[in-house]
Amino acid sequence: MQEKDYTLETILNAVFKISNHRVKKRFIFDQSGLGGIGVKWIIAFFISLPILLYIGLFNETVFSMLGIVQAIIFYIVFLSMVIILIVTIIFINNNKVIRQTSPSWQKIFPDVDFKLVLASGASPYKDFFQYYSEAIEKGFKGDALQEHLKKAFKKMQEENADLLSSIDKDRQ
Repeated sequence: MQEKDYTLETILNAVFKISNHRVKKRFIFDQSGLGGIGVKWIIAFFISLPILLYIGLFNETVFSMLGIVQAIIFYIVFLSMVIILIVTIIFINNNKVIRQTSPSWQKIFPDVDFKLVLASGASPYKDFFQYYSEAIEKGFKGDALQEHLKKAFKKMQEENADLLSSIDKDRQ
């Protein structure tokens, strides 16, 4: 399978959400720009699962066979299975987006680990959201956005050189 090159905007729109010039990491990454299913369809599917389960268990035919106690127990058991399914689908979806976009990210920013940018914990790139928000406020797109982020990454790498060297040592 041939790797597809994605633009910086496509990559960032897949994993980040912009609202009021503030950048937030998406809980469920959006594949619509990458040729996949949009996040709104995934959320609609997640919302429909418990409703369909309720309809399936508490309809007249099944409810008369099970009774109230068994129907409630089945609903709780199957709902826990639905929750496990939802968590699994989110995990698979997010990993697929990261796998798909990482080669393009490495071409744009070869010395910046994409997973560290997305990391929630201590990361040398913890201020990325601030710099990206700043770029959005200034209206940067294309090459201007890329140059702004390159400067921001260099600044973050300089500020967090100790943490970055520790991470590099740990990987070896």
